[in-house]
Amino acid sequence: QVQLVESGGGLVQAGGSLRLSCAASGRTLSTYATGWFRQAPGKEREFVAAISRSGDSIVYADSVKGRFTISRDNAKNTVYLQMNSLKPEDTAVYYCAADLFGIATKFKSRYDYWGPGTQVTVSS
Repeated sequence: QVQLVESGGGLVQAGGSLRLSCAASGRTLSTYATGWFRQAPGKEREFVAAISRSGDSIVYADSVKGRFTISRDNAKNTVYLQMNSLKPEDTAVYYCAADLFGIATKFKSRYDYWGPGTQVTVSS
């Protein structure tokens, strides 16, 4: 098993940037594909970005392409989500998820482990 904890969320003005981190423990994160999802109040949890174990496969939601960058540093057992040009519609709780067997995927059901989430609020 792996335990995931997100950090780096906060309040930022529209157009600003934040970098989210997903730190893993219990098992080396390099053995997992990792995804980022987000959930706004009253909305379903939606896919944001994913990266394969090796980093050779990356997928982004259309809404964040060109603005967000997912990366991983296996030496630090951490996955990152760099968020630039933030918009108010990016406001949500952001969750990190890990999949032991799959490659980068947008499907929530494919992920085995989830972090507790970190709040991102973008003001206009």
